[in-house]
Amino acid sequence: MKYFVRLLLILLIITFAIGFYLKHMDKHYADIVIGIAVMVFAFILMPAFLIHRSKKRKLSDYALTKDKVDKIIDNLKI
Repeated sequence: MKYFVRLLLILLIITFAIGFYLKHMDKHYADIVIGIAVMVFAFILMPAFLIHRSKKRKLSDYALTKDKVDKIIDNLKI
């Protein structure tokens, strides 16, 4: 997964560079190339990165439960 995320990031950077180069050369399909790169970044790279980074973490540590809310309220009443 780590290598997939890195490879995809490098490919997206190259795609962005090609898209902006094509835009500079006034090609009509430059916006399509840039748009596809943005969509891949948003819908493939970002979730893959989040899955990769949160694989070993417990989500219950970050969830707001009644016990944690009570603890916060008790700390505010000092």
